[in-house]
Amino acid sequence: MIRTVVFDLDGTLVHSAPDLHAAANRMLADLGRGPLELETVIGFIGHGVEALVRRCLRHVGEDPESLARALALFHAHYARDLTTLTRPYAGVIELLTQLEAGGMALGICTNKPEKPARDLCQALDLERFFPVIFGGDTLEVRKPDPAPLRHVIASLQGTAPETLYVGDSETDYLTARRGGVRFAYFEGGYQRTEIAGFRPDLKVSAMGDLAAHILGVRC
Repeated sequence: MIRTVVFDLDGTLVHSAPDLHAAANRMLADLGRGPLELETVIGFIGHGVEALVRRCLRHVGEDPESLARALALFHAHYARDLTTLTRPYAGVIELLTQLEAGGMALGICTNKPEKPARDLCQALDLERFFPVIFGGDTLEVRKPDPAPLRHVIASLQGTAPETLYVGDSETDYLTARRGGVRFAYFEGGYQRTEIAGFRPDLKVSAMGDLAAHILGVRC
C-alpha cells in the first residue's frame, strides 16, 4: 500500500534543463568561455548546482579556482530566469491533482538548493501540492545519501514501506534503495547513461501513467 509519494524535481516534475543551460552559458560567457550544448549540460544535472558548475568548468578547461566566482555568476543568472523556459512535464498537474484527491501525502526531495526549488514550484503553481520540499542544502548531506528522503517522509508522517520515490536518475535510484523505499523511474528525464544493477520497482515513459498505478496499488 502506498500512502506517501515523494518526487525529485528537475527532470522528473519539470523540464528545467533549458533554463539551467542558459544560466550555465551566461556564466561561461562571463568567464570568457564559449557555450556548451544543451545535451552536455543535461549530463551534468542531478548532483546539485556546485557539481553542475564544476563539471561545466572542467569541460571547457577553466581553472578550478574559478569555482567560487562561477557559482556566484550561475546563481545570479539562474535566479533571474528560473522559469523562463522551464515547464512541468505533460501530465504532471493532472497526476498531482489525482494523487492529492486520492489522499496521498506528497513531497519533494531534490538536490536543487531549497530556495530556487521553492521559488520554481511557486512560479509554476506546483507548491500547493507539496507541504514538504527539501533541497540539496536543507540538510548537511544531499542525495544519494538517504537522509533527505527520510526526513521528507518523516515530515509527511509517512513510513518507508508505504512510500514511493519518483525520480529520473541514478542518484534518485540509489537514494531510494539506500532509504529502503520503492522507486519509480521516469524514462523521460535526464539520465543519459546505463545504471549498473538497475532494478526499479516501476518504469514510466509519461508522468501521467503513474496515477493509475499508485492509486491502484493503494486500493
